[in-house]
Amino acid sequence: MLSTLKCSVDSSMKKQELAANVLKGNARISKLHSKFAEKSWNHTFQLVRRCMEKSRVKSKPCELFVRTLERLQGVLQAPSMNNMKSRLEMMAKQQGMGFHFTEATCYLTADLFYLEVLLLPSGEVQEVKVASHGEHPVPSNSILHLLRSNNFADFSVRLGELFAQYNIPGDNETKSKLLTSLKYLWKDLQQISDLPNELKVCETQMGLINDGRVGFLMAGEQDYPLSLYFYISPNDGPKNSDLSFKELSEFKPAVQATQVTIGVSDVTHKLQMTSVISQPLWLDNQGCPAVFELSEVPNEMVSAWFLLRLKPPIPVLSSFIERVGQITDVTVPVSDLQWAPLPKLLIKGSASASSLSEPLDKQEIFTVLLPDTGMHTYILPETAWVAPTQRAALMDSVPFTHPAHVSAILELLRHQCAVNTLLSSCLTPRSTSPASVCDLHFEVRPESTTSISVTFNEPHTDSLAVYHLQIVWSRIT
Repeated sequence: MLSTLKCSVDSSMKKQELAANVLKGNARISKLHSKFAEKSWNHTFQLVRRCMEKSRVKSKPCELFVRTLERLQGVLQAPSMNNMKSRLEMMAKQQGMGFHFTEATCYLTADLFYLEVLLLPSGEVQEVKVASHGEHPVPSNSILHLLRSNNFADFSVRLGELFAQYNIPGDNETKSKLLTSLKYLWKDLQQISDLPNELKVCETQMGLINDGRVGFLMAGEQDYPLSLYFYISPNDGPKNSDLSFKELSEFKPAVQATQVTIGVSDVTHKLQMTSVISQPLWLDNQGCPAVFELSEVPNEMVSAWFLLRLKPPIPVLSSFIERVGQITDVTVPVSDLQWAPLPKLLIKGSASASSLSEPLDKQEIFTVLLPDTGMHTYILPETAWVAPTQRAALMDSVPFTHPAHVSAILELLRHQCAVNTLLSSCLTPRSTSPASVCDLHFEVRPESTTSISVTFNEPHTDSLAVYHLQIVWSRIT
């Protein structure tokens, strides 16, 4: 009885204590309202920024204050000089970049580049320029468009990509050398791209993407690395029209692309410090330019390598990864790769496919709806696809050390993309018609890394048919 009474008293005291704390909290908020009622928004922004400075750890502001500033800026939609400066400062610091400004110009700075944003008195953005190490600033229309449209989320992503582009390892002297080497690589790839193509199909932009020596090259600028567009499904996309950089980037289904950049390596490699293409230019029997070995031109031994950053990442079979290493004579890092059967990776990358798949007795069953309201069912037995030859990983970058490697790497990646495209056609629904009737059932099994067999019941008969399909790429021998 006494114990129950004591618990009741303790509970009552806790409730009174909680109520007193709430009253105190409300009183503090009321005092804050009174204190800042006459203060301007500019004063509030400055106060939050000062708190960010005091809370900085390793040049990164406190996330609580960052979110506070974001909410304040989200409420104030009307542009103003201070509001825009505050936004730019916050996003620069989130990337670990420096920030300072003059009367109407903001500078977002890093070791090897800086962003220059010129503001109008109203706070609207007049011009954006990007300058890399030792070069004059050049206008960036893509970043200007993002800021003028108040698309700060995409601007933050773009700023992160730009920071990663110039985030070269080492001290300032090493960074300068690596940036020089990267620019020589870009120039050599541009020269290879400019050579006449022996294939008539390469007369169009779409032809260049699938068959050009280095795909369709979009020249590198200070605000964007050199990009190579190297694969699109033959059944997708415009055939004879040229697309701008923005249109290529946003084209759906996505054009497979890669950004040519540089990254840190655990071991040292020779990288070029001049062009490796012979001058005067002459071509070999395959129409490729003659090139020097790295030992025959000025070079530097550095703990770095060139990278093809794949956009988006590609599921690649282990045998293809090994062949890439044979081309480049560089061991592709595989310790961090997550291995799985190829179809599993393709399913994971396709939200629409997973929505219409169902597991049954350790196999995946996929219903693919056809444009003419027909419907096919594809069965992928798990025991067949867990074979070592179907072991694959999602690759987001490919290391290399010489411009001559790029064409051969792209051919392998195109071949893998062709395999992925065919297999994905069994996994991805094409339409959503409720009146669809299942016409045929197919069992899909791998026969090798680049061939599959499709077993199905022939229409209007009791016999089974097996179709063997070899996936080849014209330039792969």
